[in-house]
Amino acid sequence: MLRIALPKGRLGEKAYHVLAEAGYPCPELLEDNRKLIFENTDAGIQYFLVKPSDVSVYVEHGAADAGIVGKDILLEYEPDIYELFDLRMGKCRMCVAGPGRFRDRHTRALRVATKFPHIAGRYFDAQSREIEIIHLNGSIELAPLVGLSDVIVDIVETGTTLRENGLSVLEEIVPISARFIANKASFKFKGAEIRRILDGLKACLPE
Repeated sequence: MLRIALPKGRLGEKAYHVLAEAGYPCPELLEDNRKLIFENTDAGIQYFLVKPSDVSVYVEHGAADAGIVGKDILLEYEPDIYELFDLRMGKCRMCVAGPGRFRDRHTRALRVATKFPHIAGRYFDAQSREIEIIHLNGSIELAPLVGLSDVIVDIVETGTTLRENGLSVLEEIVPISARFIANKASFKFKGAEIRRILDGLKACLPE
């Protein structure tokens, strides 16, 4: 039985449909219930649903053989896993955003509010820009509006939330999309099974 961790929410639903199309369905997963583990013994597959930021944790530690996770999570936590395939779904951007009138004067440390302190830190370190990280878990857009930060580093999909709060993208850091990942030991001992899934995904999502 191959164990795959899927993120809860829209991305997980999209990923599951592609996996089902690739030959690994589990119809029970789409039923209205509160279960977290689903399996199809005929297909030799077991899915479990976890918080998106936890997918790589399950895969890295071997609780899951493979998983679907956003590139933002891989960049932030740098788990020791194999990144096998860009699914090209859940596309968005990691950006620096702030009030449209904002200009960085470089007279003091830049205050940056974010859920992604490591991504933000590496980005500004590469620019030799001194920053103060303010780690928040939600409503990041509020921070510059009330003077908590100068700018934010966050995921931007359509930009609607930014615009509605008087903010705009100042710099793009990196494009983000969903990736198919595997546990390193699982890839060694269950490599044939994982490669079959990988080939199925590539067939369903051609370049």
